[in-house]
Amino acid sequence: MTATAATQTPEAPFRPFETALDRDNSLSLLRGATEGADDGELFLERRRSESLVLDDGRIRSAGYDAAEGFGLRAVRGDVAGYAHASELSESALKRAVGMARLAVGSGGGTLAAAPAGTNRRLYGDFDPISDAGFAAKIDTLRAIDEYLRALDKRVVQVTATLAASLQEVAILRPEGNLITDVRPMARISIAVIVEREGRRESGHHGGGGRIGLSGLMDPSHWQPVAREALRVALVNLDAVPAPAGSLEVVLGPGWPGILLHEAVGHGLEGDFNRKKTSAFAGLMGQQVAARGVTVLDDGTIPDRRGSVSVDDEGTPGARTVLIEDGVLVGYMQDRQN
Repeated sequence: MTATAATQTPEAPFRPFETALDRDNSLSLLRGATEGADDGELFLERRRSESLVLDDGRIRSAGYDAAEGFGLRAVRGDVAGYAHASELSESALKRAVGMARLAVGSGGGTLAAAPAGTNRRLYGDFDPISDAGFAAKIDTLRAIDEYLRALDKRVVQVTATLAASLQEVAILRPEGNLITDVRPMARISIAVIVEREGRRESGHHGGGGRIGLSGLMDPSHWQPVAREALRVALVNLDAVPAPAGSLEVVLGPGWPGILLHEAVGHGLEGDFNRKKTSAFAGLMGQQVAARGVTVLDDGTIPDRRGSVSVDDEGTPGARTVLIEDGVLVGYMQDRQN
């Protein structure tokens, strides 16, 4: 089937200062919460998500979730006061002010400069959930199941997932700036179990990004994904136990990068190094990896899962080199660090 079937009706845009809160009053409360602090903001959010899962020829689950609320933060030195609520109302905001101010204490801080502004958009502001109709999504999942079973008689089970979410944020800063972002996300995931002579193995493949569901639902996209999941499962049928011991490992591009994230990435976060609890603390400018190894954190690639026009503090996304030719040259920082 094609992905151009009837779409669902999208929700109205998230505009909390037009529908639930008065901007001037909210700014006054925010300034009261951050008086004498070093930093802070009012973060407002609406998030919606949908997930459909077909397993073994049947729809196993169909879920939809929606939530909205705010978080109020005041930072003084190493301490952050944070209060949040799942309702957008002035009364809830007033209650949050008292909680957030506990971190400020007697004050004495000076508000840090506001984040740099940006007009750069790394993804669209569309709603991926309403990008295709519910029936079209179900038909796509069933088509994936039928396609894989027809490809190879050794396929005994197929699990296919379509998921989409939309996060809409508004960040009000004490200096009066209002920063907004609309963050779509969609993904497809396909898992296959094959059986040969009593031995069962599985394979998995998927993908997505800050894109609509319609492109992922097109057969020209999901059929290669399905074939790759099947290929992995069939390769695993011939797999033998790996030898024990210390071995050199070569990582390919893509998901193996998660290993780099876990092994190195957390240690390069600014707070751990400021507190000197990271293995990389105090090693700036020193060689920490083999020559030829460069590691960077890049949130500026358009339409990717990790793309961010602005982060949750209102700072524009950036491309940060962490290790260059084996030498430690940077950390991943938030505003506090």
